[in-house]
Amino acid sequence: MAKIVDTLVTDEQVSASPMREPLLLTTPAAPEILKFRDKVFTSRQLIVPGTDRTLPVSKAVVEVPVSDTDAVKFLKANEEFELLKE
Repeated sequence: MAKIVDTLVTDEQVSASPMREPLLLTTPAAPEILKFRDKVFTSRQLIVPGTDRTLPVSKAVVEVPVSDTDAVKFLKANEEFELLKE
């Protein structure tokens, strides 16, 4: 037969235990996104010149990461797109 041991933690035991630093959970920063308004169409697929990549336009908006220099350069140079301020 197993013996049951009653374990009770007192306030003194809790306060005597060393404090641990709280674990901070961090999430990686999301890439910065630029949004451009399509002045002509509400929905279409754009092909980035010199690449095989496409950019979807949905609800007259196309989103690209700031780091995508080819797409950003293409959208800024095209009169059909306007950079949205956030």
